[in-house]
Amino acid sequence: MNNEIQILVVEDDDVDIMGIKRAIRKMKIANPLCVANDGIEALEILRGEKKGLSIEKPTLVLLDLNMPRMGGIEFLQNIRNDDKLRSLIVFVLTTSADERDICAAYEENIAGYIVKKRTEETLFEALKMLEVYWRIIEVP
Repeated sequence: MNNEIQILVVEDDDVDIMGIKRAIRKMKIANPLCVANDGIEALEILRGEKKGLSIEKPTLVLLDLNMPRMGGIEFLQNIRNDDKLRSLIVFVLTTSADERDICAAYEENIAGYIVKKRTEETLFEALKMLEVYWRIIEVP
């Protein structure tokens, strides 16, 4: 991946977080990684309001939809209505294959929707695809 790009994982499931971290290590991706446990914490990190944690752009956001306090769709609505955050590139990485969730996420201008299975191989394949994506595109 591009060394300038930081990764923000917005996920409340510790097993999935460990799987993502393991897949990133296995792929030897050295990009900085930050984890938020829900949309509220992610917004605090992105806005520099979280004590001891901040993240600079450009940022790739890997977003789960089903989280406590603030779920993924509400998080997307918040960043798309924020002049400083609206250009973030977001991939939804969730267990939900519900057509309503997929449509709602794409209405918020996500870059892609990936249905994860509870296996490390699925996470590895998804991250491999994202690594290729980042090698090809240019970020502002």
